[in-house]
This record gives sequence, C-alpha cells and structure tokens, in this order.
Amino acid sequence: MKKQQWILTAAAIVLFCGLYFFGSTINSKKPVISAASTSEQAVPNVSTQDILTKSKEGLNPAQLQKLTQLENSVVRGDVHNQQMHVYHQLASYWMDTLHNEEIGAYYTGEAAKLENSEKNLTFAAHLLLDNMLATGDAAMQHWLATQAKELFEIALKLNPQNDSSKIGLGACYMFGNISENPMQGILAIKEIADKNPNNIYAQMMLGLGGVQSGQYDKAAERFLHVLKLQPNNIEAILNLAQVYDRENDKTNAIKWYQEALKYIQVPEARTEIEARIKSLQ
Repeated sequence: MKKQQWILTAAAIVLFCGLYFFGSTINSKKPVISAASTSEQAVPNVSTQDILTKSKEGLNPAQLQKLTQLENSVVRGDVHNQQMHVYHQLASYWMDTLHNEEIGAYYTGEAAKLENSEKNLTFAAHLLLDNMLATGDAAMQHWLATQAKELFEIALKLNPQNDSSKIGLGACYMFGNISENPMQGILAIKEIADKNPNNIYAQMMLGLGGVQSGQYDKAAERFLHVLKLQPNNIEAILNLAQVYDRENDKTNAIKWYQEALKYIQVPEARTEIEARIKSLQ
C-alpha cells in the first residue's frame, strides 16, 4: 500500500509545520501527531449525523441542494449498486468540490462496506486513519477512529493475515481515543514489529506512540530504524528532528531539520524549518 511509504504531500507538510511551528513554538508536552492521550481526555460521543450536520454548516444553497439530491437519489430497482454509486459520488463531491477529506473518507468507507472487497475496505480504512492522525479535534478524531476500526475489522475477517490491517486497527486504539486501554493497540503492532523489524509501517506507528507517551528515546530508536531502511522517509526525518528538539538535543535537532530541507520544496514549510534551525543555533 503506497500510503505506508509515509511520503508526505505538499499539503501535509504545510499542515505539519502549521501545527508544530505555529502552535506555541516548541512545547515539550505537545505530540508530533495531534492524537490526544486517551487517559487524559474525555471525548464527546458524537454521532455520524452530528458530524454530517456540522460539516454542512457554511455551505452555500447550491452545495446543500447538490448533497440533498445525491442523498435522496436511491429510490428503486438495484438499490445495492445504486447506493454504492451514490456513496462514491458523495465521496468525490465532499473531497474534490467541498475539500472535506474526512467526510469524503467516510463515504468511501460506506461504499467499501457494500463492495465487501478487502482492497477497497483497507484503502478506505487507511484513508480514515490518515485523517484521524491529522485532525486536532478530539470528537472528530474519535469518530474517524471508530469508522476506521469498523472497516479494518471487516477487512481482517476477509484476510486475517493482513499485517497492514492489524497495524491500522492497532493505531485506531493507540491514537483514536476509542478505548480505555490503548495498550491493546500497542501490543498488536509491537508483535508485528518484533516478527518483522523491517515493517516500516509498524515502526513508524510505534515511534509515534513513543512520542505520544513522552518516551522520546524509544521514539528516536524507531525513527532511526526506519531511516536505516528508508533514508529519504521525510516523515521519519521530521519526527526525529522534533524528538531531538523536545529533548533539547540541539545538535541532532539541527542535523535532522537540515536533512528534511533536502526533500521539502514547499516554500512555507522551508521557511518555518529554516527559522527553527536558526533559533537553535
């Protein structure tokens, strides 16, 4: 799965720098990802209808009319295939026209359930998971994790041996605030990493888990291992730089921020990283 290569898009790099550098400068308590601690936060339990209703706020009448038309377009005949087609249309409209990836990912998942294809289920589940890791809204995070968890579980019924789905499911527990025991997610991913230390996806998730729990030394070990396997993995580089930054290891933080600049072409991102390097010198 290409997403497991952890190559950030330009938009993701801008988001990364915006969340980190524009937050409150460097906060040693702030995780690299936006996942909140399950044990520390009470997450509002919002329904899918609540999420959809809130997401429609601010849309213009033409956009609302288009959505209503799509939502009510299944009437008779081959309802199953019609519904799949409508879900794909809704996913495309939310993503491409309304630029709301979270809701687009949700409808991609709804279509995948009807298709019952492992490939489509895992694609949709990872799409939801990616958005869950990127959002800073606790309620949205919980909802996305819940949606992704359901899809991973269905996919694993079709193929119980898929390590990628096991890791994704574990990540939902680790970062999604869907369980009072996130260790069940960590242990599932660690089992895969122990079995196959070269599984980059597992190593990255465990690294992010180390950051979330404040175990920066262990997180650094995971990211360094990823970079031995994949030296140009920009997400591992950026996370490693931030880990050293939080540990006040200025020499290594500068080293890895400078390494990141070799791969980042987005002007806004480069400016923020260069400013951070200067502040550390």
